[in-house]
Amino acid sequence: LSKLSYTGEKKITRMPARTAIVAFSAQEVYSIAELIRRQRGGAAVVLGSLSPRTRNAQVALYQSGDVEFLVATDAIGMGLNLDVDHVAFSALRKFDGHNHRNLTAGEIGQIAGRAGRYMNDGSFGVTGGAEALDAEMVERLETHSFDSVRLLQWRNRKLDFSTLARLHESLREFPREARLARARTSDDVAALEAVCADSEITAIAVTPAAVSKLWDVCQVPDYRKISAANHAELVATLYKYVTTGSCQIPEDWFAKQVALADRTDGDIDTLSTRLAHIRTWTFVSNRPDWLKDPVHWQNKTRDIEDSLSDALHERLTLRFVDRRTSALMKGMRDKDELSADIAEDGAITVENHFVGRLKGFRFTLDAADDGMNGKATRQAATQVVTRELGMRARRVAAAQNDAFKLSRDGRVLWRDDEVATLEAAADPLQPTLALLADEHLSEADREKVTARLQTWLKDLIADKLKPLAEMSNASDLQGLARGIAFRLKENFGVLKRDTVADEINALDQTSRADLRKYGLRFGAFNIFFPPMLKPASADLAATLWLLKSPVATGAEGAVKPQLPRPGLTSAATDPATPEALYRAYGFHVCGPRAVRLDILERLADQIRPLLAWRSSPEKTDAPPKGSTGDGGFKATEEMMSILGCSAAELGVVLTALGFRLDRRPIAVPAVTLAAPAPAVAESVPEAVQETVAETPQETAADSASVSAAPAATSEETTTAIAAAQPAAERPAPAEGPSVAPVAAADVIQFEDVWRPRRHPRGERASERGSERGSERPQPRENRRGNGPRRDRNVSTPIDRPAATAAAGTEAVPAAAPDSASPRPERDRGPRLSRDATRDRRPAEPNRADANRNGPNRERSERDRPRGPGAGSGPGPGAARPGSGPRDRDREKGRRDDHRRQPEVITAAPPKRSAGLDPDSPFAKLAALKASMDKRGEGPGSR
Repeated sequence: LSKLSYTGEKKITRMPARTAIVAFSAQEVYSIAELIRRQRGGAAVVLGSLSPRTRNAQVALYQSGDVEFLVATDAIGMGLNLDVDHVAFSALRKFDGHNHRNLTAGEIGQIAGRAGRYMNDGSFGVTGGAEALDAEMVERLETHSFDSVRLLQWRNRKLDFSTLARLHESLREFPREARLARARTSDDVAALEAVCADSEITAIAVTPAAVSKLWDVCQVPDYRKISAANHAELVATLYKYVTTGSCQIPEDWFAKQVALADRTDGDIDTLSTRLAHIRTWTFVSNRPDWLKDPVHWQNKTRDIEDSLSDALHERLTLRFVDRRTSALMKGMRDKDELSADIAEDGAITVENHFVGRLKGFRFTLDAADDGMNGKATRQAATQVVTRELGMRARRVAAAQNDAFKLSRDGRVLWRDDEVATLEAAADPLQPTLALLADEHLSEADREKVTARLQTWLKDLIADKLKPLAEMSNASDLQGLARGIAFRLKENFGVLKRDTVADEINALDQTSRADLRKYGLRFGAFNIFFPPMLKPASADLAATLWLLKSPVATGAEGAVKPQLPRPGLTSAATDPATPEALYRAYGFHVCGPRAVRLDILERLADQIRPLLAWRSSPEKTDAPPKGSTGDGGFKATEEMMSILGCSAAELGVVLTALGFRLDRRPIAVPAVTLAAPAPAVAESVPEAVQETVAETPQETAADSASVSAAPAATSEETTTAIAAAQPAAERPAPAEGPSVAPVAAADVIQFEDVWRPRRHPRGERASERGSERGSERPQPRENRRGNGPRRDRNVSTPIDRPAATAAAGTEAVPAAAPDSASPRPERDRGPRLSRDATRDRRPAEPNRADANRNGPNRERSERDRPRGPGAGSGPGPGAARPGSGPRDRDREKGRRDDHRRQPEVITAAPPKRSAGLDPDSPFAKLAALKASMDKRGEGPGSR
């Protein structure tokens, strides 16, 4: 006997190879085999109920090394000489057919002795869920100290077949030796006792031959294990067939029973049941006198049993053996190095078995592997994957910069595989790099790959964003120039000019030169670096912006922002894309359209000379194409060509840039309908056309917002033309007997003229201050004179029309205009300001001045000078009467009251009082006093 050693409790994952695990029920065998398949690749299964062919096939599976474990019942201890190194017991109790009992030391030794047999030494133990063996039992097994066999079971072999009663007595006979004991009731004896209860059977078994045949039929094995009564019924049926009639089993009945088992579909339990039935008919067919053609049925049943045995072996192998994992385990055990192949798509096959896919530096198991089975496959492929990752790390460390790519979402690609991702950092031009690798990559290789990727990222930013990177690291920039450089770095090289207009205006020429030497361009709308508008540089800037502002682009999984394709000069904007992202990508958002920064500057360069050109009689050269000669321009094909858009889309861009559309009427001579005259712009009087003086230095960038001016209707334009032209110059209707004259309004045409929209200087300053997030003080009111304030957007003083007085309403006399050559009003009408409204109100006498200086010195506020420092005495610093603190408080209160009044004040018509001529000055003065008292501004209001 070989030497046995006890190992104690062990889990399946720690058990050595070539192990047999012993269980004592089919259900327990199946559970352990399933667990081993998940953890160690698979196991062979041996059960006492299996056919010899199935059991031999499972043993061959284990002996070949395809699996390293064998799970069996105590049938392993009888007649199986296996190459077993370790035997593990899952339990030490069994059911022997009558009751549960503990295994004896001899039974344990017989099963544990399979570990090694006589060829080599072995070990034994228990599984993790079983109770450990006590020290005495272990010592007896290791020293082969077993009790002697003191009692044997015995059954009489000399049976008496003369009658049924004598047969029963011979079976109940006791042994004559003291060390022998009568055997327990077996299946054949139980079947005999059951069928003898049938009177029909006892009536047949009256002769010794009939009794002997009944005993032969009772010896049919109970392979089906359904129940004792069911087996006794089968025995009785067979006995009636072989003792009555032809004394043989009918062919049709036997064929029907055999056909029920002739199927190989179904699961393990179904195949086991069919196999038990066919084994019963195989035993019956081997009795030569029971069937008419026993040889035929012997071959037939043997073939069916073999096919069912093979099908059962296949089902057992399919369920409890993972051939891929077991093949890997066998290769790892038998070979120093496994043959592995990695395809171009990263698929890894070890020993011609697909185990997973390697993407970059991460190994992913096959989707079919899950749970504990995945751990076994990963363990089998670890050494191959580790070796391959080391080779990849060396190739990455030696790769050139062009071998790496950066996607829009910040993923670093090597050979189209993701190897790292970028993460935002405090410095927008120095993002952090996170390597994507699993535990198979060693720490040394990980550091090597990370260092190479960081070098590549630094070189990429220094190359694609070179002007911005050099400016951010410059040491020669000081003051405002350094602040602008910092803001450019935070905004990835692009700033809207109006957001830094004050800083740019405060720069001296030296600072401007310092910024320009890094390639910075001060455009009309933006300041930017033209080299960074290339597709590669723009993509990198957009990627870095997305890293810095992940909240602006939405949550993970949301729709990604869309940017214009490379090569486009303008494109429609995407509502999901922030404006700041467009700017970092090198595009300026103009309403629903985004225009590339350099193209926008080219558009400004084309518009600037058209606005600056003025027509005059002294100029003989032709005007530039698109210029109107009065500070406006018309859209040209060149403008649409550089933007790559239609005329309507160009109009949207111009509107967003601060230009307003002026539909200018073109009057043509009245002609017949058959021959209309061409439009002539010169026939429109200057009083109808709106002119805006524009110097060559002023550009469209001075405008910050857009307000569409209402276009005049054709009727209003015709009326204006008729009123402006002298009677002698008005076109007369054509005369002719056959052609009816056409009115001038029917042939008036319009042309679209774009003009820069002007804002008061204070309004532009307020807009710039709001964009920078700071409040700027509004400009002070114009108080240099008592006359009405001139509005910047109109060419005439803000005054009430003369038609107001003619209509019977009272009008305040207008002051003289500041300029001798007034400019015509714009088509959008005057904008009434608070200053102009207050200047037209009648002045209220200052009672404080009257009380202090006497009635002769009382005067209205309209006659009092308003300039700063103005007083009643000579000299610029003389104090005027009523300038004390209390008077200033009253004056402030009156101004606040005025501000709360409506902007436009219309005087009510004078009331006709009895005894006064309505046209007399006294009547007008009374009406004015009544109107002021009604508004709370009269002398009695306090």
